[in-house]
Amino acid sequence: MQKTTQTYSRPSMKTFDLIQSAMLIALVFVATLINIKLPIAANGGLVHLGTTMLFIATFLFGPKKGALAGALGMGLFDLVSGWTLWAPFTVLARGLQGYVVGKIAWSNGRNGKSVGFNLLATIVSVPVMLAGYYLCEGILFSNWIIPVASIPGNILQNVVGIIIAIPVCIVLKRIPMFNK
Repeated sequence: MQKTTQTYSRPSMKTFDLIQSAMLIALVFVATLINIKLPIAANGGLVHLGTTMLFIATFLFGPKKGALAGALGMGLFDLVSGWTLWAPFTVLARGLQGYVVGKIAWSNGRNGKSVGFNLLATIVSVPVMLAGYYLCEGILFSNWIIPVASIPGNILQNVVGIIIAIPVCIVLKRIPMFNK
């Protein structure tokens, strides 16, 4: 009788990246479930913690994973929560927002470690997200005035995200696993 031994091999980097990306998408999705519908006109939108998670994912893992997590996590939320029409626009607006945040926060080898650049990155990303949703609403409603009602809620959502994400990432970056 031949004895067989099982050997464990570490998952490849591609497998690890896929698992990590899937987990970030899931975290953004779940964070987006924590929301408050704003009573600002019919299209006032939501304030949710998905933006916070998008910022955290991007500061910790860079522009590609941040863009992917934000786009797919919030896009998936739109698909399953009655905002289906918005999903393609969310994928574009949030993917672009995550990428902009990551490109700035991870520029010149900073890797999301500079609080100042992280703050700058989030602030620069807000007009990108606002423009994406403004264009979306303008197209959907065939009107360029109606989308103005969503701007305060979108700004509030980003401010909440910044206020939570920056301190959380200061703490997380002290953990060796996140300080790469």
